[in-house]
Amino acid sequence: MGSTRVRIAIDAMGGDHAPGEIVAGALRAREELGVEVLLVGDPQQIKAALPPKTNFGQVEIVPAQEAIAMDEEPLSAVRRKPQASINVAMDLVKQKQADAVFSAGHSGAAMAAALLRLGRLPGIDRPAIGTVFPTIVAGKPVLILDVGANVDCRPKFLEQFAVMGSAYSQYVIGTSEPKVGLLNIGEEDSKGNDAAVRAHQMLRENTQINFIGNAEGRDVLSGRFDVIVCDGFVGNVLLKFAEAVGEVILQILREELPQGLHGQIGSALLKPNLKRIKQRMDHAEHGGALLLGVAGVCFIGHGSSQAPSIFNAIRMAKEAVDNEVLQRIQSQYILERESG
Repeated sequence: MGSTRVRIAIDAMGGDHAPGEIVAGALRAREELGVEVLLVGDPQQIKAALPPKTNFGQVEIVPAQEAIAMDEEPLSAVRRKPQASINVAMDLVKQKQADAVFSAGHSGAAMAAALLRLGRLPGIDRPAIGTVFPTIVAGKPVLILDVGANVDCRPKFLEQFAVMGSAYSQYVIGTSEPKVGLLNIGEEDSKGNDAAVRAHQMLRENTQINFIGNAEGRDVLSGRFDVIVCDGFVGNVLLKFAEAVGEVILQILREELPQGLHGQIGSALLKPNLKRIKQRMDHAEHGGALLLGVAGVCFIGHGSSQAPSIFNAIRMAKEAVDNEVLQRIQSQYILERESG
């Protein structure tokens, strides 16, 4: 690619605040993280979103004639619009002109484009969307997958999610011997439906992961687990519920702490603490979700993502590239096939 710096293809037309917030976050990442960003989309709109007096020679814009709207059916839109920004961004990764891709647009379209253009990693039946949640233990996040790619999951899919999630947790998040759990309605091995019981057995027998048992809903944010696997239906509900709870708590703190003179004084004194609380709870601080299982580093952001989220997603993409997470996942499956 002619450069040793990580190159990230950014779908500049994806998201509620595109392209302005997307461009702002990407430019910040270029300055602070030392990455190269390729802004994919309508050149006129992207240039209009750039700060005044921008040196266009330092900003790489890749033209894309179309974009996929949030109300379009993802697979048909991806096929019907080969020049859509998300397709062009994925092609840059496929052609080795970029190391990773990020989009805050239609998540279904991003997943469809990744599957059609990049394909799955060898040995992976279904990709999974993994996202990082904060826990009550400071500095100890938990990776949840799947949070939306697969509504229904066979037990072997959950087993693959656990292997991929363990690799990501270990080599990108930096967790030593990640503890894996299966989201279920009870701790006992026999709890749950037939698929959950069979998945539990497969996870228990897999020597590539450190499976410690079922995780109940109250365990998700306890810090006891580093990776928790579930189907995409449950995971997506969990993700959106957790985001809503975080927003409610932050709003309550904003409203209640300044009440009265004592509250105003206390709020001023607690301002640094409140900032740290926001950093731990706000989903914007975690940037996006990684699409694990496709043959490329792909991050999917929330549709409402603004510049801080975009910056953090690019940071996570850079870390995934730097730590060779795809190669490590592939090596795990190669070793498994050889030992089998």
